[in-house]
Amino acid sequence: MDAVQKNGFDFVFDPSACETCPGYCCNGSSGNVWVSPQEIEEICLFLHKNFVDFAAKYLRRVENRFSFQERLVEDAFECIFFDGHEKKCSIYGLRPSGCRTYPFWDHFKNHPEQVAGECPGIKIITVE
Repeated sequence: MDAVQKNGFDFVFDPSACETCPGYCCNGSSGNVWVSPQEIEEICLFLHKNFVDFAAKYLRRVENRFSFQERLVEDAFECIFFDGHEKKCSIYGLRPSGCRTYPFWDHFKNHPEQVAGECPGIKIITVE
């Protein structure tokens, strides 16, 4: 798979690195995995859950938004949908837009070293 580069980012991303990565983007420090109402609806259909049951088990409300719950595993947090044994997302085809757009988040435009430190598929572009 070819490396991906996007305008405004000082790095390229090699998606093939995901095959051997233990899921660094899905676990580590606590954070929010934002999910939209449309994404929730699609995941509910996929999991054959109604919204109330799905929300109680998988979501937390943060002000007026929803984020996936996390679980504490050893000394790190992981997304509720991260399968730690398989080292992959259990809803990969329906993962939220924040997950689909990683590592090309606006925050990393100014902090490429941060994403390079957490993602083995990142190579910072050096200008000579």
